[in-house]
Amino acid sequence: MPNPFGFDAYAPKDIAARVSDVGVAKARLPLLTQALLGVLAGAFIGLGALMFSLVASDATLGFAASRLLGGLAFSLGLILVSVAGAELFTGNNLLTMAWAGRRISTGELLRNWAVVCVANAVGAAALALLVWLSGHGGLNQGAVGETVQRIALAKAELPWEVAFFRGVLCNVLVCMAVWMAMAGHSVVDKVVAIVFPVTTFVAAGFEHSIANLYFFPLAWLLGAPLSLGDMLGNLLPVIAGNLVGGSVLVAGVYWCIYLRGTEAGG
Repeated sequence: MPNPFGFDAYAPKDIAARVSDVGVAKARLPLLTQALLGVLAGAFIGLGALMFSLVASDATLGFAASRLLGGLAFSLGLILVSVAGAELFTGNNLLTMAWAGRRISTGELLRNWAVVCVANAVGAAALALLVWLSGHGGLNQGAVGETVQRIALAKAELPWEVAFFRGVLCNVLVCMAVWMAMAGHSVVDKVVAIVFPVTTFVAAGFEHSIANLYFFPLAWLLGAPLSLGDMLGNLLPVIAGNLVGGSVLVAGVYWCIYLRGTEAGG
């Protein structure tokens, strides 16, 4: 009988096999299911970004406290994705494990990434529109809206190499959060596994492509002087960095450690 407190978590090698199995299932989801789950994930991450903006708008907090509490609040997004169920591009970079073991084809891998990334963008942008229509930016005497614009403008000004490496570091932590959540048996296990890595990447200022797909549209709707070029100038290196961090530095490394040469790894 599993320990009710989750102390009987799966061993690392078992997690690797589970991640590979889940990767096969995700890659072969029907297109409509994949797309709708992707829209949900984009909205869920947007809700995490909304909570971060709310915390960051409080000028009474010091820098470290604001980043730490904001990161804790942002954890809501990945918790919703993991517990409620959704398809998130950054987490799905772990599908590389199933691909490396020849359990899914290159076409299945790329289709999943493309469909889910576009669907995440739709979900994040749709949430941004709803948030704008709700007047959420006017909270705290307009400080929330000003914070969103400031965040987006700062992201647009990042040099491409800085955006890329921040994207790499971000998705190492996101995929480690997903990896550790796979070890748990309960909702509490998953929440605890997710909170610390996500809080760390947000507090450190690393770049999450799907969160940025919420910040940029909302900042533009709120009046920030942003163009499509500004958004793409951030998103392209961040997406590339997220791919490297998740698919190479987490999925690739763990596949080499636990699944290379085994039946589970192909």
